[in-house]
Amino acid sequence: MTLSEQDRRQLDAHGIREAQVEKQLEQIARGFPFLQLERAASVGRGIVAPSEEARETYVRRWETYKSEKHKVVKFVPASGAASRMFKDLFAFLEASYDVPTTAFEREFFGNIGRFAFKKALDKACEADTGKDVEALISEGRYKEVVAHLLQTSGLNYGSLPKGLLLFHRYEDGARTPMEEHLAEAALYACCGGEASVHFTVSHEHRTLFKAKVDEKAAYFAKKFGVNYHISFSEQKLNTDTIAANPDNTPFRNTDGSLLFRPGGHGALIENLNEIDADIVFIKNIDNVVPDRLKPVTITYKQLLAGMLVDVQQRIFGYLELLDTGKYNHETLEEIIRFVQQTLCCRKSDIKELEDADLVIYLRRKLNRPIRVCGVVKNVGEPGGGPFLTYNQDGTVSPQILESSQIDTSKDEYVEMFKNGTHFNPVDLVCAIKDYKGKAFHLPNYVDRTTGFISSKSKNGRELKALELPGLWNGAMSDWNTIFVEVPLETFNPVKTVNDLLREQHQ
Repeated sequence: MTLSEQDRRQLDAHGIREAQVEKQLEQIARGFPFLQLERAASVGRGIVAPSEEARETYVRRWETYKSEKHKVVKFVPASGAASRMFKDLFAFLEASYDVPTTAFEREFFGNIGRFAFKKALDKACEADTGKDVEALISEGRYKEVVAHLLQTSGLNYGSLPKGLLLFHRYEDGARTPMEEHLAEAALYACCGGEASVHFTVSHEHRTLFKAKVDEKAAYFAKKFGVNYHISFSEQKLNTDTIAANPDNTPFRNTDGSLLFRPGGHGALIENLNEIDADIVFIKNIDNVVPDRLKPVTITYKQLLAGMLVDVQQRIFGYLELLDTGKYNHETLEEIIRFVQQTLCCRKSDIKELEDADLVIYLRRKLNRPIRVCGVVKNVGEPGGGPFLTYNQDGTVSPQILESSQIDTSKDEYVEMFKNGTHFNPVDLVCAIKDYKGKAFHLPNYVDRTTGFISSKSKNGRELKALELPGLWNGAMSDWNTIFVEVPLETFNPVKTVNDLLREQHQ
């Protein structure tokens, strides 16, 4: 690749090295290798389904841990725009007809009074037309209603992030997902009266998020009796990836400049790496419910966290024991059983290792970041799935995979993915410090051979886009991972605006 002086200035502005760009172009041309699968994880084979007694034990374990004044942070990826939520309504604005015609359009207008943003939409319509939503609908002015919802003349929901849309109604006013996450943090991630929440946001929306926090944080602090520590970060420019033409040459804009695109949520491993915390909860911005439905979510968040700290305590104990050198072969066999049965990490030739090599292997497998992932029974929702896969060192361990990482030319792999019993709702609790209290450098645990290449377009021209290893896929590939079955009630994403009409969001 030959770079001009303009190209080099661009790279400097992004903090990207030339070698980095060349490697990305090679990855786009070559593609990423598919992962080798052992099986889809299931209950008893990679997924834990805690009994009621175990649930109570882990919830108590978490309450004890919180009382010990550890640092806990709720980490919420919140940079995603809401535009895809309104794809069908954008299509209605462009349609040749003027009245609701599709099933989606009829459902939206037939239930418009049930949306939490209805009151705000009335005000926007009245300010511009002198009429509220019902009056405009009675006159057949459906498209004006949608325009005031989506465009800058009204609520501008077509350009805002999901985190700032009104999702749920309450007697004292409607709440955004961002506010629901503040409420959640107070209910299960608060230590010593302190609740820390970190949102990753886009640069263009950071000011709006901060304004909403300034407006609402005091209310929630008083309501739940906590002190909030709310922070924001943006995806780093140096995690952007170069776009390529279909022939794998660099894609250039009309002015001749190179096109760089955000590297996907996998880039957020850099943001997570800067969080100072013992335990971090990770949950998507749109997976929230009103207060009346929060108890189930709270219980299972506490359960996941309690299991995490329980496993972490055992790992720390084993590592400290290995440090002393005061162990025998029986002790090593106990640690092997823990690694195989609790961490579901297996090495086929482990019996061939001498004790000295075995200690090196066990130390490497134990001394890693830990994540406990809630997984729900598969009911056809989109999302990656929990699998047991082969790693580059020949071991098998739990991983969360997307369909694009699976070799669809292998019928047995297709069957595994299609018939998987569970999928990933992005419900993680993570431990990111080692047994000596030092923070892990999380980029060291990313599988750089994973990633995604997708087809996009810009100004009518086709391009290839490179996404970094996903945050809960390849970016956490070399973590210790435990899958835990959680109820479907804890998974309530909002992919389209009509999802807000589901009972879980009313």
